[in-house]
Amino acid sequence: MTKFILIGFCSGILGGMGIGGGTILIPTLVFFTTISQPQAQGINLLVFIPTSIIAIFIHYKNKNLKTDIILPIIIPGLISSILGSTLANHIDPENLKRIFGIFMLLIGIYQFFHKKSG
Repeated sequence: MTKFILIGFCSGILGGMGIGGGTILIPTLVFFTTISQPQAQGINLLVFIPTSIIAIFIHYKNKNLKTDIILPIIIPGLISSILGSTLANHIDPENLKRIFGIFMLLIGIYQFFHKKSG
């Protein structure tokens, strides 16, 4: 149980920062527990709801939201989430794990070389 509390704590901090708690939550659930990749992704989506609501309020209060671009991002995001979740349910969990790992590696490389200062 302590393991899950620590995983939740770390993913909550990153989620609250807007980085995305799933970057910690999904890999740690898969590698340090007996939870499968699809189960970890489902758990991540459920954990995302309350943590994102709290983060939204704090970021809105601090004027960190550009409200004029929210709907053009949300609508295609909702539509493509249906496609993505359907697709994920039809991919072998081992291949899904590899795809996720490659995606995280590419994001890390991009962040390393394209980080803006200030």
